[in-house]
Amino acid sequence: MFSADVRFEGFTQVDWVRFLSLFSPRKTDGGERDPTRPQGAVIAVERNGKLQKLLHSQVGRLRLEEAAADWPLTPEALASRHHASFGIVIRSGALERVMSNFALRLRRSDDFLAQMLLFVAAIRDELERGGIAYYPTRLSGLPIPTAAMLDSTFDAVCPRREVMVFGLFEGGELWTSLAIRRNSDGRIDTVLGPDEVRREMGVLSGDWRRDYRHLRRAVERRLGRVALGLFSEKSTFRDLQVDATPGAWAKAAAIRDVILSPVPVALAIPLGLDVSRAALSAARTALSKTRSTLELPRGLPLGEATQLFPALGPLLLRVREAVQPGLEMASVMLGDVDAEADPQAFSLLELVRRLVARDR
Repeated sequence: MFSADVRFEGFTQVDWVRFLSLFSPRKTDGGERDPTRPQGAVIAVERNGKLQKLLHSQVGRLRLEEAAADWPLTPEALASRHHASFGIVIRSGALERVMSNFALRLRRSDDFLAQMLLFVAAIRDELERGGIAYYPTRLSGLPIPTAAMLDSTFDAVCPRREVMVFGLFEGGELWTSLAIRRNSDGRIDTVLGPDEVRREMGVLSGDWRRDYRHLRRAVERRLGRVALGLFSEKSTFRDLQVDATPGAWAKAAAIRDVILSPVPVALAIPLGLDVSRAALSAARTALSKTRSTLELPRGLPLGEATQLFPALGPLLLRVREAVQPGLEMASVMLGDVDAEADPQAFSLLELVRRLVARDR
């Protein structure tokens, strides 16, 4: 995922805090979270059916006597007893098996993303075995994508040597942004924050639906051609993060509460956005790649348009080849997927929603 010499630029302390705050838990109804709600995680370690250790992430070590007398306890009961948000029970040998299985699957050529997915898979294997139990099970049943699936998705929405940019506005100003560039190997070599582009955006109009163009141009001047851009107001984006309604993202994009510019065909199709423009862009890219093969003349007069007919077959084939790889994967992983209708389909939006959404 990341190159060996990846650069992080343009982030101040405030910028990092703002960006990370986007993924802090929040209530689905938009209200303030209950300050008396359970917080933190309680972790229990048992050996041969006996409680060995009991830790709380905010308090530290807990006394064993009371819990040991009622042991065994489920993770839910453990969390409730100690007023915690999460409860985890780890049986003796479970962590050793996780690391052993992870090491057996690991290859020298695996990058950071592949290693992370292998580690998550090793943990899930131990969960299914019963060596680790946890509460609440927010991610239960969510499939784990493979590194190949993620690479194909990246290729579909952001070709190599191109850029993806994300920007949020508030009060007529750029609140935060993130731009990543892929190198020729498909790895991310630059992560650019908002501090480096604010000064290049110039004077803003106060209307984010116009000002997003300044952000996109500033990123293109620094990093190169933008293949995918997502822009919105901060409040709209935060509401969409916890909105479980199927089609919520598509509706927001249709009424321009969220602006995708440019929009690759892999996202235009699942979101139902400006498919003709996205397809035309893909056709233009395929045409530029096949011009030398097909020997199409530049500035072809209308009267000589019939010369194009023999080339249509190979051209359409090239267009299909340009669009098809990763299209279905990008549609599922980044599109607005109804998880209940297709529980086996992994959706990045669904993953974020499960991690962020809270009832109180």
